Amino acid sequence: MKRVRGGALALLTLAPLAAMAAQVDGRQLGGWWGVPFAGVLLSIALLPMLAPTLWHHHYGKITAAWALAFFIPFGLLFGWASAGQGLVHALVAEYIPFVILLTALFTVAGGIYIKGNLRGTPVLNAGILAVGAVLASFMGTTGASMLLIRPLIRANDNRKHVAHVVIFFIFIVSNAGGSLTPLGDPPLFLGFLKGVTFFWTVDHVYQETLFLVGALLVLFFLLDSWYFRQQGEASRADPTPDSPREALGFDGKINFVLLLAIVGLVLMSGVWQPGVQWDVAGTVVELPGVVRDVGMIAVTLISIMVTPHAVHEANEFSWGPMQEVAKLFAGIFLTIIPVIAMLRAGLDGAFAPVVAAVTGAGGEPIPAMYFWASGLLSSVLDNAPTYLVFFNTAGGDAATLMTTHATTLAAVSIGSVFMGAITYIGNAPNLMVKAIAEDRGVTMPSFFGYMVWSCGILLPLFAIITWVWL
Repeated sequence: MKRVRGGALALLTLAPLAAMAAQVDGRQLGGWWGVPFAGVLLSIALLPMLAPTLWHHHYGKITAAWALAFFIPFGLLFGWASAGQGLVHALVAEYIPFVILLTALFTVAGGIYIKGNLRGTPVLNAGILAVGAVLASFMGTTGASMLLIRPLIRANDNRKHVAHVVIFFIFIVSNAGGSLTPLGDPPLFLGFLKGVTFFWTVDHVYQETLFLVGALLVLFFLLDSWYFRQQGEASRADPTPDSPREALGFDGKINFVLLLAIVGLVLMSGVWQPGVQWDVAGTVVELPGVVRDVGMIAVTLISIMVTPHAVHEANEFSWGPMQEVAKLFAGIFLTIIPVIAMLRAGLDGAFAPVVAAVTGAGGEPIPAMYFWASGLLSSVLDNAPTYLVFFNTAGGDAATLMTTHATTLAAVSIGSVFMGAITYIGNAPNLMVKAIAEDRGVTMPSFFGYMVWSCGILLPLFAIITWVWL
C-alpha cells in the first residue's frame, strides 16, 4: 500500500513533493531519518497479518504515530518554524490536492454503473484488462482503475478464485497501461513539464509496453482459464439460456462528462501559467492549482448530486476505501520527505551508492541500471520525484535526453511506471484497488503475499525487457 500516486492525473498534485524535499538539505540527514517511513511501510505490510484487529481499528492512529516520529525530532533539531512550514507545505501543496483529486476520481467513477449480463469468463476478464490498459494512457491509471475495477469484480462475483483477477488488474491497468502518454502516470507528465514532447514516450517505449502488457494478458488468460475449468470454481449456478439478458450499457452517464472535466482541470493546471501566486506560511500557492482544486471539489459535489441513488447502490459504493487511503497516505506523504531529500542529495547523500551505480566509469549513463534503480525505488517511493532525481542525474536536459540519451530516458520512464506494480504502495491506484476489492468481499493477499505474485511474474519480464531493449 504505497502512496496514491496514480496516473498522470495525479502528477500535478504529487510533483510539489519534490519541491518540499528540495527545501530539506539531504546532505545533513543520516539514514536513520528514513526509519519513520520504513515504519509506516512495515506497519502496512505486517500488522494486518500479525494484529489484524488492532490494525483494522487503529491504522490511522498508528500511521499518525509514525508521522510524529519524524515531525517531532525534525522540529527539535531544525526548529519548529521549519517544521511548521514543512507541515503546511505537505498539507497545502501535496496532501490536500492529492486527496481532492483521488476523491473526485473515486466519486465520479463510482457514479458510473456498467450494466449487462457480465459473466467473468477468461475472455471477458482479459478483454476488460486490455481495454483498461488502453484507457490508462488517456485517462490516467487511477481514472481507468476506478472506472473498471467494480464491474470486473461484479462480473466475477460467482467465482471462487478472484484475487488473481485483481492482481493482474493492478499489474496491467493500474501500472503498465499508463506508460504511453504524459496523461498515463505522474512521472511522464513531470517529464512533459520538463520539456519531453507529448508523443516522445509512445514513440520510444511502445515496444516495451506492448511486450509487457501482451505477456501479462497471455499469462492471465492461461491462469484464469485453468481456474475457470476447476470443479467448484463457480459458487452459484450460471444463468440459464432462457434467462432475460440485459444489454450492455451505462447508468450515470453524466459522470463521463465529469471525468473529462477532471482530465481537463489537471491539464489546465499544468499548461496555464498566469503568474498569479500567494505565499502561505512559506508555501507558494499558484492560481492554476487553486482553480484545479476548487474545480475538483465542484466536480465531486456535482457527481454526488446528479448520480441516481440506485447507481451507487448497484456499485455498492461506500467511502471506506477512500477513508483508508486518505489516512495512510497522510503519514506516507510526511515521512517520505527526508527519504526524497536524501535521494536528491545524490553522491553527497545517504543514497550515494544508488546514484553511483547508474553511471559508468567514463561518466556515461547505464540505461539498464537507470531502469532498475528508478524502478525499484519507485516501487516503495513516490515515482514522480524519483523520476525527477534520475532525470536530473542523467543530465536534466530534455533535448539531449530525447536524442543522444534516448535509451536512458526510456529506461527511467518505463522503470518508474512499470515497477510501480511490485508493491501495493508502488503506484496511486494499487492500494485503492485493493481496498475496493476487499470492501467487495475479495480476499486479497497480504503485502508480502502480493509481492510473491509480483516478483514471480514481473521480475522475469523486466529482465527480458532489460536484455532486449536496454
